[in-house]
Amino acid sequence: MSDAAMKIVVASGKGGTGKSTVTANLAYSLSLTRDVAVVDCDVEEPNLHLFFPSASTDLPVTATIPEVDRSRCTFCGECGKFCRYGAISVLSDAVLIFPELCHSCGGCAAVCPQGAIREVRRPIGMIRCSRPLPALTLISGFLQEGEVQAPQVIHMAKMLADGHPLILYDSSPGIACPVIETMDGSDVCILVTESTPFGLHDLRLATEVAERLNLPSGVVINRSDGRDEAITEFCHEHGLPVLMTIPFDREIAAVQNTGGLISRDLPGWNERFIDLFAKVSELAGVRA
Repeated sequence: MSDAAMKIVVASGKGGTGKSTVTANLAYSLSLTRDVAVVDCDVEEPNLHLFFPSASTDLPVTATIPEVDRSRCTFCGECGKFCRYGAISVLSDAVLIFPELCHSCGGCAAVCPQGAIREVRRPIGMIRCSRPLPALTLISGFLQEGEVQAPQVIHMAKMLADGHPLILYDSSPGIACPVIETMDGSDVCILVTESTPFGLHDLRLATEVAERLNLPSGVVINRSDGRDEAITEFCHEHGLPVLMTIPFDREIAAVQNTGGLISRDLPGWNERFIDLFAKVSELAGVRA
């Protein structure tokens, strides 16, 4: 890969490991010396804007759903048979549409023999864009409450960041579709974990996903109590470098609990996050 651009995804198998904290601190440190775009892809619970409050521009995100022309529909049922998500139910004299179940594939319109189905758009979320620091662009996806089409919101947020020379993607926790959508097209992955049985279990799951996507990865151990042997042994077995260890520390917790950034507010941590970026760049084959 050339050193002209890099896309870094920060992920974790479970929630609460400190994934967004790592992303925010890395973004701040990098923004002191270069342009960086940060995309909050945890669209069900975005929170990077809390670290970087600023005026923003909001853009709507819409999805297509079917609309049936009753004057042409013969209630043949072909659309309902095609839909694997149960978004269309055809009765003897009516067609019921369930928008929350629709995946916007367009198949129902394609198979309708009467051409009685057209696609219409409905809002499912928004993208919030801001420039909280001179060299930092923040793009946050927000999924509308009650909606399930997180990948579509993530896709639009990532599209708005395209063209930036350096992009950080803050993924949602877990290994479901939103995480796959976030990881897709990335150059390297930072996996954030903690030294607990749950942390190790879900790190294992996240590692499997990154491996299947052929995504070079390294690990950040957060809230370390100094007893990280199980995590480091797993990393050694899977060829995962431990890129950084953040201790379970009262001073660090005090900064984070007030919405602060340790890379800005505590001595030495800016340099550690710059070193983290150098190690990630080496993983991706890019000059830092």
